[in-house]
Amino acid sequence: MTAALHDHLVTPRTTFKLPPTLQVADRVIHESHARGTELMSVRQIVEYSSNIGTITVAERLGAGRLASWINRFGFGKPTGIDFPGESSGFALPLDQWSGSTIGTVPIGHGIAVTPIQMARAYSAIANGGRLVEPHLIERIGGADAERLRSHRIVSRAVSEQMLSMLRGVVLEGTGTEAAIPGYTVAGKTGTAAKIDPDGRYSTSRYVASFVGLVPASKPRLVIMVMVDEPRASIWGGTVAAPAFKEIASFNLQHLEIPPDALPTKQR
Repeated sequence: MTAALHDHLVTPRTTFKLPPTLQVADRVIHESHARGTELMSVRQIVEYSSNIGTITVAERLGAGRLASWINRFGFGKPTGIDFPGESSGFALPLDQWSGSTIGTVPIGHGIAVTPIQMARAYSAIANGGRLVEPHLIERIGGADAERLRSHRIVSRAVSEQMLSMLRGVVLEGTGTEAAIPGYTVAGKTGTAAKIDPDGRYSTSRYVASFVGLVPASKPRLVIMVMVDEPRASIWGGTVAAPAFKEIASFNLQHLEIPPDALPTKQR
């Protein structure tokens, strides 16, 4: 979505007529929940995690530009965090893409991303479009451990558009369980099927996740919650988002970060 906004292919208000299923080469893509044909805006596609909407935007972007943006966000390579044995994750090189890749990679199939890579990518939205090299240690004996290195990957205007749509995810989309009284929250739910020993995507084993930014009006924290093989439910919005709420609430109080959301007026 960031790529399509940056390249002026869509705006948050751009609408698409989305069928219930989508044929991409030899694959038929479904939504997570059955629905009929719907007209959805880019904002709604983000808020309600529409697989078909996401792929439709990716197809407008094209394979070459999508692969370039995956690299731009740092996926498929180490972040440089100062900890040994960091995984680079996996991003399929463009010359190895098949006809169906444009329909699978946008919804998380055929790509492997580490939690620190995901948190770092969302921090770029929080930082006004700048991707920062992460570190585990901020200070040693009162002195900065290392000067943070960053570079711009997207304009501030686009990062603000994304931040607004991610706020919508928590206000009325799939991430309402991440809402924190008194604070604005932006974030995104994730539900990813794991790979079975036969190389196919599992129909019973999942990873549920939520990555959030708070306070959304001026982000201080990026928190990534990943639950491996949840039992009661598989959805990031019902499994990981409540954990985010508890972790974020504690840290907001511990760091004495003041509330930024206006109280709702009683009628």
